[in-house]
Amino acid sequence: MSWAISTLAVGVVTLLLIQRKLYPYFWDDLMYYARVRRVGSAMMARMKRGVVTYLQCFELQARNIPEKPFVVFEEQILTYRDVDARSNRFAHVLRSHCGLKHGDVVALLMNNEPDFICVWFGLCKLGCEVAFLNFNIKSQSLRHCLRSCGAKALVIGPDLIRCVDEVLPDAGLEVWVAAESSTHQSIGTLLDKLESASPEKPVTDAPQPNLMSNFLFIFTSGTTGLPKAARISHIKAVMCMAFLRLCGAGARDRVYLTLPLYHMSASLLGIGGCIELGATCVLKRKFSASQFWKDCVKYDITVFQYIGELCRYLVNQPKTAEEVAHKVRLAAGSGLRADVWTQFLRRFGKIQIRESYGLTEASIGFVNYTDEIGPIGRASYFNKFNKMKSLINFLKCDPQTHEPIRTDTGHCIKVSKGEAGLLVAPVMFTNPFLGYAGDKAMSEKKLLRDVFKSGDVYFNTGDLMLQDHRDFVYFKDRIGDTFRWKGENVSTTEVSEVLGCLDFLLDVSVYGVTVPGYEGRAGMAAVVLKDGHGLDGDRLYSHLLHTLPPYAWPCFLRVQTSLDVTDTFKQQKGRLVQEGFSPDTVQQPLFFLDASRKTYMPLTAQLYDHIVSGKIRL
Repeated sequence: MSWAISTLAVGVVTLLLIQRKLYPYFWDDLMYYARVRRVGSAMMARMKRGVVTYLQCFELQARNIPEKPFVVFEEQILTYRDVDARSNRFAHVLRSHCGLKHGDVVALLMNNEPDFICVWFGLCKLGCEVAFLNFNIKSQSLRHCLRSCGAKALVIGPDLIRCVDEVLPDAGLEVWVAAESSTHQSIGTLLDKLESASPEKPVTDAPQPNLMSNFLFIFTSGTTGLPKAARISHIKAVMCMAFLRLCGAGARDRVYLTLPLYHMSASLLGIGGCIELGATCVLKRKFSASQFWKDCVKYDITVFQYIGELCRYLVNQPKTAEEVAHKVRLAAGSGLRADVWTQFLRRFGKIQIRESYGLTEASIGFVNYTDEIGPIGRASYFNKFNKMKSLINFLKCDPQTHEPIRTDTGHCIKVSKGEAGLLVAPVMFTNPFLGYAGDKAMSEKKLLRDVFKSGDVYFNTGDLMLQDHRDFVYFKDRIGDTFRWKGENVSTTEVSEVLGCLDFLLDVSVYGVTVPGYEGRAGMAAVVLKDGHGLDGDRLYSHLLHTLPPYAWPCFLRVQTSLDVTDTFKQQKGRLVQEGFSPDTVQQPLFFLDASRKTYMPLTAQLYDHIVSGKIRL
């Protein structure tokens, strides 16, 4: 008997050693697969009980845990019941005083604050479709956003009234402010009517939402020059709610949310994640690197959401006592560079990093649930059991045009492991693509047809990915005329159109360049001056100040006599991107944005050295 036990023990140890050597991430993969299965089963069980939508999930939690804090904001604490009752009051006011009803599209322009959530949920209770507006955008983009989503009304925060001054005369819609009073006669007020409104849910004749129907509009920066109103389906919103649980968060966690609520990351993954868990969200009006760890200690934060730029700001801050006295155990987000990742872990203690990848328009996503630094996720053996294998498709594409390469039969080709390819995902029930409001051409452009067989339809993410031989997935690059800077996507076409309005510029080509020590790419523009004109840095700065958010301003300029174009007059940017902004590489005059002087200054070799060494911050 003892011989048999000894033999069994030796066999188990041998198997474990083989597994550790050949399949080192087996247990990580298995545990994550089990978590995905549990989340899926819980979602299906809720749906069978009639809890189908994002709003219904919140209302369920408001009934189950009414007294639990849901939103903590500065010195305010709102329980699940408080937010439910306040959103009900908003719904009554918005219906009785604003005349809003089921099917109306309402734009929401507010900073991070509890009433963003309460107004949003109140509109949902009426059956309205809400469009989240980026509060950084300027008048031209704001007008475009309001038109493209077909907004009937606009609700704004009291501190953002100035943003609509230029669009009010020709907006053609009702504007309401979440305040007790307004200096604008044409803007109605909401808070002065709130206390007399009922805290009970309004009765409506709105039908049960179809999971494939539109829930929200979230604007993305695209290659067309202006933001695109991406339609977010109900099924997409509900699937996003599982994100924090998949990353390892639980009901007892206190989640610190500093990202803007108009982004999917904060509203659907963050707020939605807290709702799904029944957790508490500590909401910050705006991210502050110097206040971050102090807040984590003050509010007993255990989880926070990040973008890569946020983490880089933190590692560049002076050391404080709070950065090691906190209780943070988990950070979930995307865009974290490997070197910053390493510095972050070395400096701020044992915090599990859950780097991920996701899209506003589609439901495909990855989570790196291991402690491996660098990847955005894994494509493990177990994926085929949770239907992920069919979603993971990396296509060979032309290095110049980035169009998928097709065989003689017209079908696409998958890349091999270790080779970068274009990520595409099949359009289906769990991965719907509802397109962009008011832009059928751009919606169709995001689709690839007859990819692997005749009649199939895939969503083109526009992102190049690489799966290595250990099945880790890495983000390589984003194709098209966009770049990411300061945590925001920037449309090069939009910036080019803005710069093209200046009378001293004949031609403009905008692109992104890498800067040592920074996430993403900084904006740069190659410009051609009109005859008899010089570069007016003061006017250029003033023009940008009034037309574009700061993250979209070109950090660098190069003045040329002409721009390279193809035979079809498309701008050639590859060489410009490769040469960057080094005076040793670029022979033409270079300039950089000096925000302290509010102008563009000549970029000398010494200033270049100061920028790449970090002595001058961008």
